[in-house]
Formats: sequence, structure tokens, C-alpha cells
Amino acid sequence: MAVPFSYNLRNLRERKTNTIMTALGLALTVAVLLSVLALVEGLRATFRASGDPAHILVLRKGAATELISNLDRSTYNDLKFKAGIARDDSGMPEASLELVTIVNLESPEHPEGMNVNLRGLGPMGLRMRSGVTVERGRWFRQGYREIVVGRSVAARYPQVGLGGKVHFGRGDWQVVGVMSAGQSATNSEIFCDLNQLAADWNREELLSSVLIRSTDPLTKSALIHDLNDDQRLNVDAVEETEYYERQTTSSAPVRFVGMFVALIMSVGSSFAAMNTMYAAVSRRSGEIGTLRVLGFSRSAILVSFLAESLALAVMGGLIGCILVLPLNNVTSGIGSFTTFSETTFQFRVTPAIMGVGILFALLMGALGGILPAGNAARRQILEALRAI
Repeated sequence: MAVPFSYNLRNLRERKTNTIMTALGLALTVAVLLSVLALVEGLRATFRASGDPAHILVLRKGAATELISNLDRSTYNDLKFKAGIARDDSGMPEASLELVTIVNLESPEHPEGMNVNLRGLGPMGLRMRSGVTVERGRWFRQGYREIVVGRSVAARYPQVGLGGKVHFGRGDWQVVGVMSAGQSATNSEIFCDLNQLAADWNREELLSSVLIRSTDPLTKSALIHDLNDDQRLNVDAVEETEYYERQTTSSAPVRFVGMFVALIMSVGSSFAAMNTMYAAVSRRSGEIGTLRVLGFSRSAILVSFLAESLALAVMGGLIGCILVLPLNNVTSGIGSFTTFSETTFQFRVTPAIMGVGILFALLMGALGGILPAGNAARRQILEALRAI
């Protein structure tokens, strides 16, 4: 015969102060874990939304990112006529030669400045990015020091708002537009004219990458193999979506630190729950003896006290979820050790993440409750009744 669960809930209500304090300790631990998971999920969502499945990114062989890749114009001229590359209405191959570098921008949050990706590209590069639109202003003109900034960059760095000027390279660049690209990483970039940027950076010949569009999914794989196997080109070709997926490694250090802190806090929270349950067992020794006299078995007593600890944990888990909910869709940025630039993203508190938080709380409740529950189950009837 099982002890009614209402008995455990009533006891939690009777010990309001201890119950609330223990639940809050569990909640804070859960909130820390969920904050880290929401950050990682937000960054992953940003990179998942980046890139086009039909696009292939071509880098110099051995280069992990566009920033450290050096691709010359002759290589571009050799590869842009490869079989499998799509062509536009005028018959031109859809291949965009691009230069990627970084500029340092100051903000109220980062007075020392943060690195932001600056991408030089031509008319073909803009046409290939059909998902990028100008929210305010206009696109930059070829041959001018004009830039179009991602909406996240414009929001975080006041000096690059529409109509502003920023100095880099050999002169001042005018902000003529603010672009939007859904939830993708393009919102964290600045676009400008390829040739003007190359001239300012003295990189007229050595650029960064080539973005190409395949004719269809069937030829894309063959085109990638063709590019990678061509020893004259000495390039690495990869699907653009896969390239951005690799960038999620930038969240690994934050995730490790967050998980480590949550683990340390969970030990303390488990001990707090254990202390609460041991105190409950001590105070309710007479009740335990009475339950045994009424015919409840040792296993029923153990399950009852463990269920009480788990109920306390669920309460803490739910409070932790509530505490972290305001983070949902909050915009932030994180620097990458891969690209050496900042990527802006939104925290994502999903139902799956909250489910993980509840399970984590239950684990802490189980660890904190199993020993006190066992202590209650092992109590002798006569010894327990003496406390009445």
C-alpha cells in the first residue's frame, strides 16, 4: 500500500520557508543551465539560418575560414566556368569573388571595440543573396566608399547607423543602407564594394573566397568533388550551410564554462535538498512510526519521501524555467575564436530546453532525496514512536 501523495504535498506546505528556500536554490541552478543552453541554441539557430543549400563556398586549401583564406583572381577565372555552376539570365556564371576582413567598432557595451566582419563583393554577390534586403536606405555603389550594415550591427554600434561615417582603410566610409537577412549571420556583417575594399587594403589580387551557385542538388556534390580534386586550383570547396554549421564551435567555451558552473551549483543544490529532507525525516519520526503501525511498508515510506523530494525539485525546475523565460529573443553577441569577429544572435528558450531543465532538477532532487528517504525507511517502529 502506497502512502498518498497528498500527504507529501501537505508536508511541503507546512514547511513553507524551507520549501521555498530549497526550491529557489534549485531554481537558480536550473536557470544558469538553461541560460547557457538558450545561448547555444540561439547561436545554432543563427548559423542554421545562414547560407543557401544551393551555394558552395570555395576557400584556399587548408583555410578554415574566409578571414584567413587567400584566393587570387586567376583561380577565380579558372573555376567560374566549371560544369555545374548555374548561370543568370544573361549567361554569366553565378560565381562571386569576395574579400572578407574585420573592422573594430566601439559601442557603449564595448568601449574598447569589437571586431565585425567586413565583406567586399560585387553585383553578382548581391544578386546571389536573394534573402538579403535593404530595410532602410539603399545598396552601396560600385567604386565608392559606401557601406551597408546588417541590422544587428546598426543596433549595437551607433556610429554605423544610417547616414553615419566610419573610418577604416584609407578613408571615411559612408553608411548608405541597413540590410536585413532574417535570422542569419549576415545581420552581423557589413557589405561594401569589392574593388574599393581591395584597393584600400592593398589586396587587389589576393582576395578571400568565391561563392558559387550549383545548377541543382544532383550536380552540387559532383561540383564540390571536381573543385577539391583539381590540383591546379588548390582549393577546398564546401557547402555554404556546412561552413556556417562549423562556426557553432564558437559557443563551445561558453557552453563548457556554463555547464561547469551549473554542475558545481547542482552539488550545492542537491546538498540543500538533502538537508531539507533529513530535517523533515527527523521532525516526522513519530509520523513514520505511525505509518508503519498502520501497515505501510519500508518501501512505501522510501517512495513517499523520495516523491516529496522530487516534487520539491519539480517546483524548483518550474521556477527556474520562469526565471529564464525573459531571456527568450533577447539579442546579444559573442566573439568567435574561429572568425575573430562578433556574431549577433537571439537567446532561444525552447520547450525542449525547458524540458532539459526539469529533468536536471529531478536529477538533483533524486540525488538529494534518496539518502534521507532511505534513512526514513530504515527507522525501527518503536524507535520512531518514541518521538511522539
